[in-house]
Amino acid sequence: MSDKTLAAALLPGTFVLVGATQLTQAAAVDGGRLAVLGDRDYYSSLGISGATDPLLTSYKAGEIGVAYLPKPDDEFLCAMAAGTYAYGQELTVGAAGRLTTAVAGDIVVAHFDQAGKTTAAGELADVVIANFYTL
Repeated sequence: MSDKTLAAALLPGTFVLVGATQLTQAAAVDGGRLAVLGDRDYYSSLGISGATDPLLTSYKAGEIGVAYLPKPDDEFLCAMAAGTYAYGQELTVGAAGRLTTAVAGDIVVAHFDQAGKTTAAGELADVVIANFYTL
């Protein structure tokens, strides 16, 4: 979907909530319809190595965002909370729309889909969307 403006400056790869007219940063699974904010692939002809890397360039508040509605088995490059993750680890939405380790009682939205690694806050990683369930 690309017909809604962003309520704030947001980074691609984070989870957002879809409102009637705006996309807002998600901080948890509840609170609305979840989507993944897409990259600005139209933003730079320099590509990933350029100073205006579309994966690392925030949208500005008021801009029209490109967001994707995730379905089970979709694979996305998503922003992660700082931590160490194992292949297949269950993830939930946390602060700043970043995925983080799910604990008992959390709703699992995705599974880590890379070999185990430690990520810095906001680092992008491959995840596979789950058929949401409570851990």
